[in-house]
Amino acid sequence: MAINIRGRSFLTLLDFTPAEINYMLDLSAEFKRMKNNGVEHKWLTGKQVVLLFEKTSTRTRCAFEVGARDLGMGCTFLDPASSQMGKKESLADTAKVLGRMYDGIEYRGFKQSVVEDLARYSGVPVWNGLTDAFHPTQMLADILTVKEEFGDVRGRKLTFFGDARNNVANSLMVVCAKLGMRFCACGPKELMPAADLVEKCKAIAAETGAEIELTDDVKQGAKDCDVLYTDIWVSMGEPAELWEKRIKLLLPYQVNKDVMAMAKPTAIFLHCLPSFHDRDTTTGEEIFQKFGLPAMEVTDDVFLGKQARQFDEAENRMHTIKAVMYATLK
Repeated sequence: MAINIRGRSFLTLLDFTPAEINYMLDLSAEFKRMKNNGVEHKWLTGKQVVLLFEKTSTRTRCAFEVGARDLGMGCTFLDPASSQMGKKESLADTAKVLGRMYDGIEYRGFKQSVVEDLARYSGVPVWNGLTDAFHPTQMLADILTVKEEFGDVRGRKLTFFGDARNNVANSLMVVCAKLGMRFCACGPKELMPAADLVEKCKAIAAETGAEIELTDDVKQGAKDCDVLYTDIWVSMGEPAELWEKRIKLLLPYQVNKDVMAMAKPTAIFLHCLPSFHDRDTTTGEEIFQKFGLPAMEVTDDVFLGKQARQFDEAENRMHTIKAVMYATLK
């Protein structure tokens, strides 16, 4: 039976079946092929989308804006200073107004409840560009990158090193469970995913043949690993005072050449970006001056090495986001 997700919101991959996720991945690959071959695909001409950003982003904003234009749509960007949402106008009222003017709404911000309420009240598809709980558009880009490298992803082991409670780690666990992959969260015991989400993913894994593993042992996390994944140690919106505590907790889980050597020789490195792999950022230099670290979650030799695929992954944000917009608006 043909897959049809028209009219649905894209809030978390928990809401989608493995077949629906694979449909979006196949559609992403087709959009990438067309883009790379100069084949025009303005299939949504006349539609309008709005991007609501409470958190800044390079990849998410650019992917939605370029994707919308490639599909022939108009696109409006609203940062917190450009909207009265939550200030002079309730979230529900804002959603109802935007739903009268736009065919789709993207939200990138903090609470998962905000993107859920936008979907509840707007009457149009809403896409989660990142919340504190989940980052589903990133996951499609990640898995597309893995598929490009290895083909079938079933049975492939992906290990997330670091703060495994964050939105990226949560979403990786979900997508791996859905697609029959082996997911490993490797980090301090106090920074593991929430127990209720782990149980949900284990229940999904029991149906798909996936595996869910939690460990604080780096060697165990890297063993037989196909994909080594990490993220920055202090997320956007968290206080800078956390750096000292997080560095002490997470430095043993830095992805460096020794950790890469523990994985399969064919393993690849992924990172959702931005990354503190050197001192060429304000934050990177501040951390070096304060703690003497020239790199944080990943070392420069890994980030620039032959196994790194994070820039392929970043490009794939555009193709996968385009697929999500088209599949829900067509």
